[in-house]
Amino acid sequence: MGISPVLWHFLVKWLHSSALFPAEASTIAPYTDALYFFLIGMTIVGTLLVGVLVVFFSIRYRKEKNPVATQVEGSTLLEATWTIIPLAIFLVTFVWGALLYFRIFNPPANAMNIYVVGKQWMWKAEHPGGQHEINALHIPAGKPVQLTMISQDVFHSFSIPDFRVKREVIPGRYSTVWFQATTPGTYHIFCTQYCGTLHAGMIGEVTVLEPKDYEKWLQESTSGMSLAQNGERLFASMGCNACHTGNAAARGPNLAGVYGTKLTLANGSQVLVNEAYLRDAILNPSEHITAGYAPIMPTYQGQISEDGLIDLVEYIKNMQSNDRVHQTLMTSEGDQAAPKTPVAGTTQER
Repeated sequence: MGISPVLWHFLVKWLHSSALFPAEASTIAPYTDALYFFLIGMTIVGTLLVGVLVVFFSIRYRKEKNPVATQVEGSTLLEATWTIIPLAIFLVTFVWGALLYFRIFNPPANAMNIYVVGKQWMWKAEHPGGQHEINALHIPAGKPVQLTMISQDVFHSFSIPDFRVKREVIPGRYSTVWFQATTPGTYHIFCTQYCGTLHAGMIGEVTVLEPKDYEKWLQESTSGMSLAQNGERLFASMGCNACHTGNAAARGPNLAGVYGTKLTLANGSQVLVNEAYLRDAILNPSEHITAGYAPIMPTYQGQISEDGLIDLVEYIKNMQSNDRVHQTLMTSEGDQAAPKTPVAGTTQER
């Protein structure tokens, strides 16, 4: 960074204690701040340089000292210098910013995933274990966390200044951001995209806990059903298990173990099966026809909520075999075939 670590630490602590700068509470924060201070430093140096030159030339070529205008011939060396040096600085800034961008938007493979739904005017966090939070988010320190986010109505923007993360939350499409908190504590969540009359109230708090305290919070906050378990029930109630059985004669493609793989579509293209693809395939199946299967799947547009879609996506992500699909299918078929027991006080039609 070109600055003493001690001086850097003092600068950041002073800015934070003066309420001029947010705390550095994530692993990416120091890298973001380094680029930010570099840009500020470059701006200050450029401003001072231009200011000094303006003052110098104003004095050097003032009317009293130079009453007759002097013709100054161009200098190839001077022009090359003030072209090459700024270009080199801008290229360094570009490469630095690009590397930081890819670092911010490429989560580690072991990152835990939490879903966030934005709506006027609140944030709803859904943990894979079934824990739900409103305008709050509990996470462990020292572990990478990825947020898979979507808006239920208008454009929002999810921001945690102390983590140096900010990501647009868009209707109809998943967006992701990741971070790794370093310091236990409580930090602010903001919506930084004007989203309506109560935009200013769309705030919340991130609570960073030690890993053991986070595990304790998970156990105390569970709703009893994980997202995948809710998704399994929805999968069966919507009749998805009738087609996606994994059998050779099944009318729909096998979903067991499909997450994270490359899938070949009917048009010959290949797509990566991730959360975004699964969600879109449920809502717009005609645009994602798997090779070897007929386009018979109906659309569920408008028939399922964003929360329900998250449950289904999480269920398919964790589906490693079709045993449970067959079990729920046999159970539902047995229920349909079983004779109805007459209720006391009624008669059966013969």
